[in-house]
Amino acid sequence: MEKFHVKNLDCANCAAKIERGLQKVDGIDDAVLDFANLILHVKAKDIDQVIEEVRRIEPNIKLVPQKQNTASTDNTLKNDFHPVKELSVLAAAAVIFLFLLIFENRLHAFAVSGLEIGIVMVAYLLAGWNVILGAFRTIRRGTFFDENVLMVIATAGAMAIHAYSEAVGVMIFYKVGELLQNYAVSRSRRSIKALLSARPDKALVKTDTGFHKTAPESVKPGEIIMIKPGEKIPLDGEIQSGKSQLDSSALTGEFVPVSAGPGSLVMAGQINKTGVLTVRVTRLFKESSIVRIMDLVENAAARKARTEKFITSFAKYYTPAVVLIAACIAFLPPVLTDASFKTWIYRALVLLVISCPCALVISIPLGYFGGIGRASRRGILVKGSNYIDTLANVKTVVFDKTGTLTRGVFNVKEIVSLNGFSREQLLEFAAAAEYQSNHPIAVSITKAFSKQHGNLDASKIFDHTEIAGNGVQVRYGHHTIFAGNDHMLHQNNIDHEQCSFDGTAVNVAVDGKLAGYIVIGDEIKEDAKEAVLSLKRQGVEHLAMLTGDNACTAEAVSKQLDLDEYYADLLPEDKVKIYEKIENDHQNIGKIAFVGDGINDAPVIARADVGIAMGALGSDAAIETADVVLMTDSPLKIAEAVSIAKSTRSIVWQNIFLAFFIKGIFITLGSFGLATMWEAVFADMGTALLAVGNSTRILGKGGSKITHRM
Repeated sequence: MEKFHVKNLDCANCAAKIERGLQKVDGIDDAVLDFANLILHVKAKDIDQVIEEVRRIEPNIKLVPQKQNTASTDNTLKNDFHPVKELSVLAAAAVIFLFLLIFENRLHAFAVSGLEIGIVMVAYLLAGWNVILGAFRTIRRGTFFDENVLMVIATAGAMAIHAYSEAVGVMIFYKVGELLQNYAVSRSRRSIKALLSARPDKALVKTDTGFHKTAPESVKPGEIIMIKPGEKIPLDGEIQSGKSQLDSSALTGEFVPVSAGPGSLVMAGQINKTGVLTVRVTRLFKESSIVRIMDLVENAAARKARTEKFITSFAKYYTPAVVLIAACIAFLPPVLTDASFKTWIYRALVLLVISCPCALVISIPLGYFGGIGRASRRGILVKGSNYIDTLANVKTVVFDKTGTLTRGVFNVKEIVSLNGFSREQLLEFAAAAEYQSNHPIAVSITKAFSKQHGNLDASKIFDHTEIAGNGVQVRYGHHTIFAGNDHMLHQNNIDHEQCSFDGTAVNVAVDGKLAGYIVIGDEIKEDAKEAVLSLKRQGVEHLAMLTGDNACTAEAVSKQLDLDEYYADLLPEDKVKIYEKIENDHQNIGKIAFVGDGINDAPVIARADVGIAMGALGSDAAIETADVVLMTDSPLKIAEAVSIAKSTRSIVWQNIFLAFFIKGIFITLGSFGLATMWEAVFADMGTALLAVGNSTRILGKGGSKITHRM
């Protein structure tokens, strides 16, 4: 999908019209215009066709292609609020308008109505020339209803019934309101885009003549860069020399610096706080952590929530309906009764002024984008506003265990030998079986052996075979060894008793005889319990855990965290089946989220209503598949994501209610002659400003009740 920066766009309703217009064109498969971010996401065979269609709909709009894997923050902010020309013209119109108000009676007295009309038209055209031009373009396209057409009809109608001062005044104040509205949107956009300001813009690269400054995009993996104290780390890499404290808050939302030294991995976007570091680059800039984060956040707006889509469609039908109602108000009462045409036409014009849908069309996308921005600042990457709505409706959360609820850091806790084997023999056979595996459990066993007995004689190991989901088989000297779970023992008809232990057990069988088992301990994450409690407080009704670990370990973790149910001894394909079972049991109570970190979790993450990946240690497959990525491996971030989603949805619905409530009141008052055009224009613009201001509250909300404990 191609991306364009959109310039000269200051109207949310215009953005919706461009989006709808592009979606109707043959050859354009998809088009989403993100008004909050000023980016057009479009999928089309012919990009020139897209540019031509946008020019036809809104001639002033310019599309600037966005380079792949670069952030749009700077370019977008340059397209910011600069109303000097508009203010100058409005000031001139206002001076003429004041002259008209002051000398209106004298003009009437001296019967110079022609001069009065001339003064009115000058002020009117100065204030509303771009509104009139916009209305003309709308009508020329065959689309007869938008905010420009409404204002032209209302003000021209006012002049037709000789309400000259109101016609000019309403146009002036409408434009002032538009400027204030654009200023508020600009401030909102800047505060949101400030969340994405962590993009590094330089790198000091080692060359034969020393370190030289260059763009991060030009640095290749393997090159050495230097980062001085206070500078942003420009690329992902591994520290070669130096020690420092790193601030990762731009990536993870955590403001506690972490220590780093030789061998530590660093990520682009972190800030080097203390010492000088030299780092060997491991990834291209376009593949770095910060670029992936910014790309996810910017592209999130291309996946719109149902509420956004509804309001866009609603505005399309709302405006014609209002015009029809206004026409009925203008002509039916005078035709059916002896009422004055002038009175009822004026009331209809008031209705047209108040009916502009901009408050809805502006505030809702800003609300969602603010929620996405707030989440990203807290290290929670939400890939679309549609997932904000889903998160807000989550009633069931299903967890993977290892790496999600537990640390995934394994140590040998207990060695239990059986059937005449010694503990030393059991550990040696287990280490031989696991020697060629890099699984964390295998590594913990080989480390335990080497710590007690030195290096294992690897020359005696042959025919290493992985038994998917169950364990491994090897030949060690003259012995055949199986090491794995209870399923493996059953498959090989090895006699054993059901053991009771609090941990992960690796059963070891030698030449068809059970030699014993080794209990591996894995710690529950310190905030896992608090995360479960927080989710329950937020209305999550069911919490389950899926794991490939044994039932004893799963039961212990489930009890400690107070989960509702658990499923153990699962193969990767079993997780999808169990998830579907949980979904069938709980589909009527709300949405279901799955949280995992490994490649074996990717199928369930893809299957879930909302898939959540632990990003810091999670596999690329899980992160790419997920709808929400947590940049730290803290389970508490899951609860925080739900909290932010609920706050965002609440603010969006507040805006919808606010707009309908205020407009409903003034439409009613105007219909009965209790509101003038002055009040109508103030109410319309005031509603838009209130909605925009309310949308930006999400930047300071969401997760506040959770994060103070972290």
